[in-house]
Amino acid sequence: MAKEINHSNSNTPVPHISRWGIIYCPKQGVQHTHKRWEHIKDLLEQHQVAYDFVQSEGLDSVERLTKMLCSNGYETLIIVGGDSALNRALNGLLSLDETYRERIALGVIPNGRGNDFANFWGFTEETDERTIKSLISRRIRKVDVGFLQQLATAPEGEKHAPLYFLNCVNIGLVANIMKLKYKTRRLFGLATLSYFASMILLLFQRLETRMLLHINEETIQQKLMNVCVGNSRGYGQTPSAVPYNGCLDVTVISQPEIRQLVEGMRMLFTGKFLNHKDVRAYRTTRRVNFENINDAVISIDGRALNDIHAPFEIGLMCEHIQFIIPS
Repeated sequence: MAKEINHSNSNTPVPHISRWGIIYCPKQGVQHTHKRWEHIKDLLEQHQVAYDFVQSEGLDSVERLTKMLCSNGYETLIIVGGDSALNRALNGLLSLDETYRERIALGVIPNGRGNDFANFWGFTEETDERTIKSLISRRIRKVDVGFLQQLATAPEGEKHAPLYFLNCVNIGLVANIMKLKYKTRRLFGLATLSYFASMILLLFQRLETRMLLHINEETIQQKLMNVCVGNSRGYGQTPSAVPYNGCLDVTVISQPEIRQLVEGMRMLFTGKFLNHKDVRAYRTTRRVNFENINDAVISIDGRALNDIHAPFEIGLMCEHIQFIIPS
């Protein structure tokens, strides 16, 4: 029923392939990851799904594998992974010619530490069979895609390539947490050790950075703990955002006291985050411009970015890709 695909470097599209192209991204820092894939494979075979699959060697390979599958004619691309893997697949897809974007439907089976975009649609690791049935029905909706564009020219004198996202961009503390988790996971391997090591290291991090940004008609220039620009839930920071209304939601978190910070975390997990007195919420159809973020860390769909410098802008492309949603 399934076969592993031979890698191809051809950029010439081939005739339509009705089988799914699946990229399986094992969880990092988890032992016996093959059990998760065996469970998914059993469900695919029970429902007589015709598919070919490749396993990523790491998150950095997902973009390359996406380009390979798209170039080989697959029109249903399924990512078995988390937000970071889905983000890399998105960037791989949108780096190709526009004809690929019009032809290919992207889907996801959650398998990661962060599954925020999948969870938005009701796809969870506890509902694999329902997810696969939805993917089989191939109900497609065009969804918005956010982008981050650096405004300064690259060292070669060319314009920087945009970075695309489905969920959110974080600038500040939340992005720093993502970066620390990645570093400690590489060091310790096990997820639990990685989590506690990240929390300890966070105690030694600066919690605010002076930033200068523009949202709608407002200019903000002050010390901020975090800015989240969301096309979807934004890990609870943009809970009202939806990836199909042509708008970006933005939350700006100023510098709270420790007591207020703890209260803010409680409100984040209870869905009342926007009610915190140190959180300002915006909705915009315009681009959000960042003139200065000093040395704040940036993350996009849960993955920390390197070598991204202000000035940059974050914008939105409406109904830009085809995504498979629940039936």
